[in-house]
Amino acid sequence: MFNKKFWIAASERAAKTFAQAAVLAILGTGMMAASDVTVNAFTVDWLTVLGFAVGGAVLSYLTSVISAPMGKNVGPSLADEELTA
Repeated sequence: MFNKKFWIAASERAAKTFAQAAVLAILGTGMMAASDVTVNAFTVDWLTVLGFAVGGAVLSYLTSVISAPMGKNVGPSLADEELTA
C-alpha cells in the first residue's frame, strides 16, 4: 500500500467508479425530471452529479485501502494480483 504502483492502480479504480457514479447520477436526475422537462446538458444538476461521482471515488479509495492488507495481496483488490509498470 505504501508504493506508487498501489496508488496508480487505486486511482484507476477510483476514476472508473467516478465515471460510473456520474452516469448513474445523470440517469437518476433525468428520470426524476423526465415528467417535467427535457433532460439535456443544460438541465442536468451538475453539482449533484459531481457530488455523487466524488463520493463514489472516495468510497473506491477507501475500499482499496481496506483491501490492501488482505493476505498476499499487494494491490488495491481482494484478489491476488501482481502490479506491473
